[in-house]
Amino acid sequence: MSTATTPVGTEAMHALFAPGSIALVGATDKSGWSVSTFDNLRASGFSGPVHLVNPRTEVVHGQCAHRSLTEIGEPVDMAYVMVPTTAVLSVLREGAGLGIRSYVVLTAGFGETGPEGLRLEEEILDFARGHGLTVLGPNGNGYINATAGTTPYGLPIPPPLIGGPVGVVLQSGALASSLLGFAQARNVGLSLLTSMGNETMVSVTDVIDYLVDDPATKVIALFVESVRRPREFARVARRAARAGKPIVALKIGSSSLASHTAQAHTGALVGDDAVVDAAFRKLGVVRVRSLEDLIITAGLLAQTGPVRGRRIGVVTPSGGACEVIADRAEQEGLTLPPFAPGTVARLKEILPDFATVQNPLDVTGYVVVDRTLLSRALEVVADDPGVDAVILLSDLPRLPPADLALTLEHFTATARRIREARRPVIVTSNVLTDITEVGRQVQREAGFPYVAGGIEHAMTAIGAAVRWSRTLRESPRPESVAGVGAPVVRAETTGVWAEHRAARLLADNGVPVVPSALAVTEDEAVAAAADLGYPVVLKAVADGLGHKSDIGGVRLGLDGPEAVREAHREVCADLHGRGLSGVATLVQPERHGGVELLVGVVRDPAWGLTMAVGLGGVWVEVLRDSALRLLPADPEEIRAALGELRGARLLEGARGTEPADLDRVAEVVARIGRLAEELGPGLESLEVNPLLVRGSEVEALDALVTWN
Repeated sequence: MSTATTPVGTEAMHALFAPGSIALVGATDKSGWSVSTFDNLRASGFSGPVHLVNPRTEVVHGQCAHRSLTEIGEPVDMAYVMVPTTAVLSVLREGAGLGIRSYVVLTAGFGETGPEGLRLEEEILDFARGHGLTVLGPNGNGYINATAGTTPYGLPIPPPLIGGPVGVVLQSGALASSLLGFAQARNVGLSLLTSMGNETMVSVTDVIDYLVDDPATKVIALFVESVRRPREFARVARRAARAGKPIVALKIGSSSLASHTAQAHTGALVGDDAVVDAAFRKLGVVRVRSLEDLIITAGLLAQTGPVRGRRIGVVTPSGGACEVIADRAEQEGLTLPPFAPGTVARLKEILPDFATVQNPLDVTGYVVVDRTLLSRALEVVADDPGVDAVILLSDLPRLPPADLALTLEHFTATARRIREARRPVIVTSNVLTDITEVGRQVQREAGFPYVAGGIEHAMTAIGAAVRWSRTLRESPRPESVAGVGAPVVRAETTGVWAEHRAARLLADNGVPVVPSALAVTEDEAVAAAADLGYPVVLKAVADGLGHKSDIGGVRLGLDGPEAVREAHREVCADLHGRGLSGVATLVQPERHGGVELLVGVVRDPAWGLTMAVGLGGVWVEVLRDSALRLLPADPEEIRAALGELRGARLLEGARGTEPADLDRVAEVVARIGRLAEELGPGLESLEVNPLLVRGSEVEALDALVTWN
C-alpha cells in the first residue's frame, strides 16, 4: 500500500541505486534472504565494502559481523534492512544519526497486513521525510543494478547476470525473479530491476523518472497491479516519450466492474481496465498481456528504436512460417506490400528457379546448400523502397555446431548485412525457446542482434513497436484544462438533468440538437407537433428521469393531433402514478435513417474525464461496440476512435447507405468533449444517445447530464 505523495529527487535516487558501501542489517546465516543478498553482492562484483550487522552473532556468512551500525566505524552509503517489523524504525533512527541516507527495507508486516501495520509504515515515512532519508520498500526484495554490478536483492540471481538496455520496475516481489530468469533465457540485458514493495516512499514513478535520465536504459518495462498516482504517472510517461524511451507495461488486475455512473449508459462501457487502456494509449505506453511479451517487446524496442511505418518485408526459409507471419501481421495492423519490380528482378537472380518471389518471401530449403542465401535475400529486400522494416526468420544455434568457426563466419556475415541494411531488420526465431550458452557465444562473438522469441510473441512486439513509433512521431497535442472555458449554463448544476435541460445545455454551447418543445398540457403538445411537422416523437419528462424507454416513456410515429393527445395523456398519467414531479412531455420531429452513435463522458476517479464513442440507441449495452479516449481529445483522435469500432463500416456507407462525413462527426464529438471539460469538476457524466449521423448532418436526439 503506497502512502507517499511527494516525488523523490533525482540525486537521492542515484544515491540509492549506486551506493559505494552497503550494510546488511539483520544479517544471519539462518535466513535465505540474507544469504542470497550477500552472495548476490559478491557474485556481481560489487567493489565496495559490505558490512554485516547482527547484535548476537560474531561471524555471519563467514565474515566478522558488527553489533550495530554505529560499531562499523566508517561511512555507509546504504542500509539493507532485514530486522523484525517493530525494529525497522530504530534502525532508521540509528542510521540517520550516522549520516546514512539510503535504505532498502526487505521486512514485511506493514501496510499490507492491516491498520496496525499501516500505522508502523506511516511512522517510517514520517521519520524518513523529516530526516531526509530515501526508503525503498518495505516488503520488497530490493534491486539489481546490473550495469553497475550492485545487487542488494533478497532472492538468488542465477548466472549469467546480463547487463543491458532494459530497466524493469515491478509491483511484485515473487515475479521479479521469474522475469529476471526469462530475460536471461532470451539474452535480454537489464540495466536495473527494482522490486517496489509497498512504495511507502520510493514509488514506481520515482524509478521511472530515474530510468528516463539513466544513460544505460533505453526501454522501461513495468509490471504494475495498479497505477497509484495517475497524474504523476502521466508526467513521467510524457517525460519518457520526450526522451524517446518506450514504456512497456503489463498492467494486471483487469476488472469487469463498470464505472459507477448510475444514470448514463456510458457507465456500462467504461470499466476500470478500459480506462487504463485509454490512458496508456494517450500517454504512448505500450500495453502487453503477458510476462513473455513484456520482456520480448522491451528487448525488441531497445534493439530497433522507432520503426517509421507499418509496411513490412519478410524473409524466411519456410513457407509455413510465411503463412503464420502473414496471419499475425494482419492481426497487428501491419501490411506486407508486394515487392517493387526492381526487388523482384534482383531476387530472381539469386533464388533457385523453384522459389516464388513474393512478400512474405520463402527462400526455400536451398539454404541448406547455400548458407548465404537468406542473408543475401535480406540485403535485397531491405533495399525495397516500399517497406519500412524487414523481418528475418533466423534461429541461433542451440547445440555446439560441428564447425564453430564456420558458424561464426556465417552469423558474422549476416550481422554485417543487418547493420548495413537500409531498413531496420528485426530478427525472430520460429518458436519461443531459451537461448543456450552456445547461442549466447555465437551472438556475442558475431555481433548478432537481438532475436525476438518466437513468431507469436515477435509479431506482438513488432506491432507494438510500430504503434509506439507512430505515437512518437505525432506532434504533442496541447492539454486543455477542464473548467477554463465559460459554458452557457442556465440552471443549478445539481442532480440529474433529463433530456430537455441537457439538450438545451448542448444547444447553447454549439452542439447541434434536434428541435424540440416542452409541453405541460395536451394542447401545448399538439401545438408543438403542428409547428415541428408530423410525424413526431413524444417523450416523457420528469425530475430525475433518466432512461425514458425503460418505462415506456417514448412514443414514436405520432402522425396527427389525436395521436399526440392520447400519447401525452397516457405518458403523463404513468409518470404521476410513479409519484414523479415536474411531469411533462417533450415533442420532437421524428428522424429516420442514418447511423445512431453514443457519445458519453464519465469522470473516472483516477484518470478524470473519459469519453466513450460507439454504436448507440437502445442496444448500446448489448452491442458494447465502443472506443475510449481520455479527454482532452481532438477531432483527429476522435476519427481514430471511430475507426476502431466493429461497426465502423456503417459510417462508411455499407450496403448502399449514405457514407458519413467523418470530419463533421469528429468535430461534433470533439465539441461535446470540450464542453464536458468546460463544465468543470461538478460534472459526473454527460451522454448523448443517440447522436444521429446522416451524411454531413449530425444531430443529438437525446441527452442526459449528471452532476456530483
